[in-house]
Amino acid sequence: MGVTAHPAGRRGQPGYSASPGQRCRGGGLLLSFSPGQGRAGDFNSTAPSAVKSSGFCLCFCFVLCVFVLSPAPHEELMEFSEHIKTANVEDAVLRQPLHPPSRGTLCVTGHHLLFSDREEGGCGQVLLLLRNIDATDKRISASSGTITIKCKDLRVLQLDIPGMEQCLNIAHSIETLSSLDRVPEMYPFFYRPSDLSLQDPWGLSSPEKHYSQMEELHDRWRLSNVNRGYSVCTTYPPAVIVPKDINDDMLLKVAKFRQGGRFPVLCYYHRKNGMVIMRSSQPLTGANRKRCGEDELLLQVVIDGSDKGYIIDTRSSQQAQQARITGGGFESKSCYGRWKRLHRQMERGKALQESLIKLVEACGDESHNVDRWLSKLENSKWLSHVQTALSTAGLLAECVERDGHSVLVHGSEGTDSTLLISTLAQLIMDPCCRTLEGFLALLEREWVQAGHPFQQRCAHSAYSHARLQQESPLFLLLLDCVWQLWRQFPLALGFSEALLLRLATEAYVSDYGTFLCNSDQERCSLQVKEKTHCLFRALLRPKEREHYSNPLYEHTELAIWPSVHPQSLQLWRGFFLRWTQQARHLEEAQEEIRNMVIEWGRLALS
Repeated sequence: MGVTAHPAGRRGQPGYSASPGQRCRGGGLLLSFSPGQGRAGDFNSTAPSAVKSSGFCLCFCFVLCVFVLSPAPHEELMEFSEHIKTANVEDAVLRQPLHPPSRGTLCVTGHHLLFSDREEGGCGQVLLLLRNIDATDKRISASSGTITIKCKDLRVLQLDIPGMEQCLNIAHSIETLSSLDRVPEMYPFFYRPSDLSLQDPWGLSSPEKHYSQMEELHDRWRLSNVNRGYSVCTTYPPAVIVPKDINDDMLLKVAKFRQGGRFPVLCYYHRKNGMVIMRSSQPLTGANRKRCGEDELLLQVVIDGSDKGYIIDTRSSQQAQQARITGGGFESKSCYGRWKRLHRQMERGKALQESLIKLVEACGDESHNVDRWLSKLENSKWLSHVQTALSTAGLLAECVERDGHSVLVHGSEGTDSTLLISTLAQLIMDPCCRTLEGFLALLEREWVQAGHPFQQRCAHSAYSHARLQQESPLFLLLLDCVWQLWRQFPLALGFSEALLLRLATEAYVSDYGTFLCNSDQERCSLQVKEKTHCLFRALLRPKEREHYSNPLYEHTELAIWPSVHPQSLQLWRGFFLRWTQQARHLEEAQEEIRNMVIEWGRLALS
């Protein structure tokens, strides 16, 4: 494990170099790990033999644990050192899934827990980002204590700590440091892998690039900079694609008529028939049935020459009616006569989060009672949410691909279920979105740039004791739906299940800045693109690309229509049972098949 020591820099300059061992204010060192060791999904590693010796281990851990991070340049930001009363503990015992108990040294840093096993044949080293911790429980006795750590990636670890005071101190540090939520204090601002540079281009897609790639729509659509400086809509990017006949002054009026300023924008152009998918938020018609002529005109020009278009509302008809009481609403037939409204209720928010909690609880049931397991699985309703998402996306794709009509998608805010079904519909129809790079670019356009509030939705996973606020696993639901597509069409998608598992973890805890904040505006104001690395770029490095590519992939121009019958949908065992022996055997079998396919391909070329 390559380790380079740097003095812990200020937040404005986290990567400046100096000779190893140089002290910084507060006595801390900034240690940068070789690629892979600090990734959110790679906590376990085999340590070099030198680290196995207890003397070197203690020295290494002590240096690492003092302060991995620098103190903040601003007085109001508390130093991480104030949260670390006990920096390292000897003779701690780690119990983790798929490994026997290990005894070694435990260290606490500003961002990590590091456990180093001193025994040959042990677990080596475990490096855990503190942001990965969803909840902790502790049991204390007079001479020792046990801390149970429940992670956002669904892993459960147990630490046996000698000494009551040491255990209480470690538990306090873990609870405090894992709950710090100031973005500039988070690890991506300090992660500096040797094979990435902050000068590297950020991201894979942008509205400008997306528009330039679709020359066919230039006659009727244009790129507007009406949102320059995020002055119109804080959750949209500065540039958006809109109808050519609608000028920016008209867009300003439409934005005032849509919740959060999210006026209808183009997200997909279907080359086969010229139809489009747009997304927005709900219109603010209110109880008085307010109208906006510019909004009506915008939708009218979109379907000019067609007999009708469809509006897919991800709320029930009753929910849409009730929204008028609080100022929201829907597009009435009298004002949008050539648009047919279809309601497809999709759960989000608290209901979806509680569904995840129940599913994870079911997966952790060790009673071995089949009837009880099946009952808990059904009661979680998670697979019902998967079914609803896939069927609604299939309806959207059918309207565009088979019926030849343009579609507007929205719910209330337009930042959750709207993005979910627009993404899945594009995967169903567009082969360009089914390659590894195309899929990552799709996620960037439809989730990161389109304003999904990752920081709010992924603040906690399934174990947290905190009261639910704005958490909701919409992105995890998307990845589960994509996995169902991947399983039903194993040759049609150019990426592997391993990529979906990596993304599921990265959304909750990451070394990269891609999923930080709640909008493009927030990332801009905090200089995320200038001070952190892009996950999507990192996933396309040669070694990563090889690992996350599907060796069975065969390009097809055909749409891939998913089956949503209950017997066609399965529990995503690779994620929800990932820390069980069964999942490990499945992973090993898949890797063996993958290697065989790659080898056959090489032999065929030779």
